[in-house]
Amino acid sequence: MKMNEKNNRLSEEMIESYIRKILKALEKAGAKCLGKKELEAKCKINKGNPAAYNAALKELMRIGDVCAYKKGFGLSRIFGFYPAKVVRLSGTFGFVCPEFDEADDVFIPGKFLLGAMPGDRVLYREIPSRSGKPEGEVIDIIEEADSRLTGKIISDNGELRLLPDTMSRTPIRINRRQSVDYSDGDKVLAEICIRGKRHVEHMARVIFSFGSADTANSCAKAMITLHGVTEEFSFEALKEAQNVPRKILLTDDELRQRLDLRDKAIFTIDSAYSKDLDDAVSIEKTENGYRLGVHIADVSHYVRPKSPLDIDAISRGTSVYYADKVIPMLPAELSNGICSLNPQEERFAFSALMELDERGEIIKYDFKKTIIRSRVKGVYKEVNKILDGSADEFLKLKYAEVIDMIPVMNELCDVRICERERRGAPEIETTESELVLDENGICIDVKPRLRGKSECIIEEMMLLANEAAAKFAADNKLPFVYRVHEKPSMEKIENLEQVLLRLGVNVPDFSAVKPMHLAQILKNAKDTPAYPVINIMVLRSMAKAKYDTQPIGHFGLALKDYSHFTSPIRRYPDLAIHRIMSYYCECRNSEKVNKRYKAFVTEAAESSSNAEVRAIMLERDCENCYKAEYMQQHLGEDFEGIVSGISDFGFYVQLPDSIEGMVHVRNLPDDAEWYNDENISFREAFGDREYRLGNPVRVRCVKTDVNSGNIDFELCER
Repeated sequence: MKMNEKNNRLSEEMIESYIRKILKALEKAGAKCLGKKELEAKCKINKGNPAAYNAALKELMRIGDVCAYKKGFGLSRIFGFYPAKVVRLSGTFGFVCPEFDEADDVFIPGKFLLGAMPGDRVLYREIPSRSGKPEGEVIDIIEEADSRLTGKIISDNGELRLLPDTMSRTPIRINRRQSVDYSDGDKVLAEICIRGKRHVEHMARVIFSFGSADTANSCAKAMITLHGVTEEFSFEALKEAQNVPRKILLTDDELRQRLDLRDKAIFTIDSAYSKDLDDAVSIEKTENGYRLGVHIADVSHYVRPKSPLDIDAISRGTSVYYADKVIPMLPAELSNGICSLNPQEERFAFSALMELDERGEIIKYDFKKTIIRSRVKGVYKEVNKILDGSADEFLKLKYAEVIDMIPVMNELCDVRICERERRGAPEIETTESELVLDENGICIDVKPRLRGKSECIIEEMMLLANEAAAKFAADNKLPFVYRVHEKPSMEKIENLEQVLLRLGVNVPDFSAVKPMHLAQILKNAKDTPAYPVINIMVLRSMAKAKYDTQPIGHFGLALKDYSHFTSPIRRYPDLAIHRIMSYYCECRNSEKVNKRYKAFVTEAAESSSNAEVRAIMLERDCENCYKAEYMQQHLGEDFEGIVSGISDFGFYVQLPDSIEGMVHVRNLPDDAEWYNDENISFREAFGDREYRLGNPVRVRCVKTDVNSGNIDFELCER
């Protein structure tokens, strides 16, 4: 064993030595490429180790420092070649993200992609831009990614081919001998088995057929499979879940270690259809403010570190919700069973116990492992009826044990909303969609999801618990997974400012961007036709929230400390911090906690951020397919909407039910020339007509494509 370790060390040292020699030789050569034999001679491999030399050269080419160019080798940077990752492909273009630059993604015209696929690592160089934004050309593919893709089977001159959802608009050949059965019009999962220098030269084999590409259900399943999200848990995780008791085991140890709150009036408030109830609340008015309890399912009691359940949970990162379906992070035995805070059932919880002043600010907090018994499964719509006074006797009887708490929660919510305004946190209003499916899974209606007061109440209670958890970690110097939201970049703020000024909205001094500035913008735009669009623009100007090991604050909430503590059934970062906080509550030793969990939080933060991005993209893309399926039933019908976005090819129109479609330039009247006026309006080049952000328009639905989730409108005469 020791001899093998010594040989491995010698081999690594030789490779490092050759890496230095290769870089030195190519640096000296400058813009003159060295041929294969010339480079070997300069590195003196005839007197050394050819295998180590080849490994060194291969590694330098893999990371992109060295390239094969002009029948030889050279340093990539000398020729203006830089490593990047292909992040997006469309029908006629793509984007790469530079690896050693924080600049924006670089646009690559389709003819310069060299057949690269999403996830490929490439060398690219910049070329003259036609738009003023970075534009480039792929020089070489240095590392191929998993080449799986989704697409639709179509008949092309009598031959069945694959029309990819991304990549070329030209259908590609299918290796029928290596493929599963498929039919014309099917939505399929495929993989590239032969690569060409252009996308149309690739050949694919079909791995799985999901059924008709004209149904949103098939398209959603294909997307989910492509992104590696699976409804099936590992055999080991399922076995572990099945061994979890259906009722809590109240041993003497548990009774000693937990605060018994079973005699307290505690209840959940959620959707009527929710089965994974991971948060419950209790509240009482005090002389100086409020005493609030937020009681969260103690998932970490059942999901132990590095167990099969934990391995599955961290790989999933989050539950994925689309249409009327959910792909849970944890098996149903936990998510809907022993961890769910079902009414009249004893459950283990992790409780945030907070004392608040009259302004709703935390003046004291504590975290305790507890035993609770939820009194009732509250439902948002029912609680809203209690709040507005329309509840009947049946509802009053259902909530009898907790009904006195509801006005106090409502009062605290109002206080917290005022406090949030004082902090200057922007209140962004966006329209979420509610998809209505029939018994066959076909989308038959799309409605805006309306939030009542009870939804706001629960949100404010959860925000307080999340803030307290972050304070707990900071005060006790614990390794932690924080929910962070950085300041917007000045470039995005400057772009937002220019658009708002053109729209006639007053903007504050942006010399130092603060949350209150964005809050002021929304306030100034409140009574303008463009208000819904400005909400979206402000949201897009901000950085994306993510998870981090450092408490850098939350810009959007205007909070110094923030975390995600309240949803461990469906979010891994919440489960991660429960585990850390539980251990600290047990040992009360920060050094011990750091030793055990310092490396873990880095992995949990990174994997959770990636999983969240994946879930958001999936949920959005699946939703678009269902919306297109719904609009397929309304072809030829007219709708009122507003201009919600501008592109180089037309403009987007959003309907009141949140559906968005495009008025393509080809569907505009006459043969006039049109152009994108700085993403503010779509204007006629030699005339007065324009379609400006926020303008009301009447459109007709003329085309839908369930497979891509695209909807096309044309303008109607008013």
